Amino acid sequence: MLLISEVMIANPALDSFEDLVVVLKTIANESDERFFQMDVKPDYGDTPENWEDRLEAAFY
Repeated sequence: MLLISEVMIANPALDSFEDLVVVLKTIANESDERFFQMDVKPDYGDTPENWEDRLEAAFY
């Protein structure tokens, strides 16, 4: 299971929520991960209120 916190830690150069979405899409397409967990709220200035829905859509 992929954790959002692990993605953020592994990619310290991420500066925005949109960057996180791009990385998550890439991971979803290139790995065999089938599930992910939103264990932390991304702390970026542009994190939208519907961040969970956006990340879920990006992954699946």
